[in-house]
Amino acid sequence: MPLDTPTIIYGEQTDYKKLYYSEPLAALKVPITLQAGYGVLKIGTVLAQNKSASGNVGKYVPYNPTTFTGAEDHPGRAYLVTDSGTTDKYVYVTMEDSYKFAVGDDLIINDDTTDAENLGAITAIDRTSEVHRAKITFTTAIGGTAFTTARKAYVCVEAGDSSNNYSDAVGILEKSVDTGTGEDAKGALATMIIGNAVLYTGMLKNIDAAARTDLSAAVIGQFTYMR
Repeated sequence: MPLDTPTIIYGEQTDYKKLYYSEPLAALKVPITLQAGYGVLKIGTVLAQNKSASGNVGKYVPYNPTTFTGAEDHPGRAYLVTDSGTTDKYVYVTMEDSYKFAVGDDLIINDDTTDAENLGAITAIDRTSEVHRAKITFTTAIGGTAFTTARKAYVCVEAGDSSNNYSDAVGILEKSVDTGTGEDAKGALATMIIGNAVLYTGMLKNIDAAARTDLSAAVIGQFTYMR
């Protein structure tokens, strides 16, 4: 006789927390469209804007911190599953992460040793040849030095200039939203805070000193003030 296996999956518990210390209605906010494939982006996520020449240009993505500790909050990254070649025009990422990109997006590659490189527009995303990884093909060959998994190599969309690893912070996500994952990812509409707000620093995700500079923000005790 088969035995029952009682199982209840409750999912992740999210406690209620406040983002604003100041009056929310006084903050400067704009409606935005988030790019698909990044899953649930939490309230307080720092955002950047896709600066590609085509593809998902103009949509918003998570900002990439400048650190490589392995412990930083980095939803905008798609880590390589295999070391790149020295002059290849392709990289491999997980199947799920491949849906963070679209043909036409300008691709950036980076690791904790080699300077970030702009690989130009994505020309193809192959999700059918292998079941365990996706191949992203791009326009410009890697510049002579391999990017390796041991050095935490990742790719992301171009969302800034070369002075900040091609990711410039432009605002803060006001509420958590689900952009979807995998082949069913659709993106999401959201609201972004761009200024005139005092926020609880502990509620801010993927923020660093470079992001605060981009946002004209400063830390005062437990608060972050956006001018």
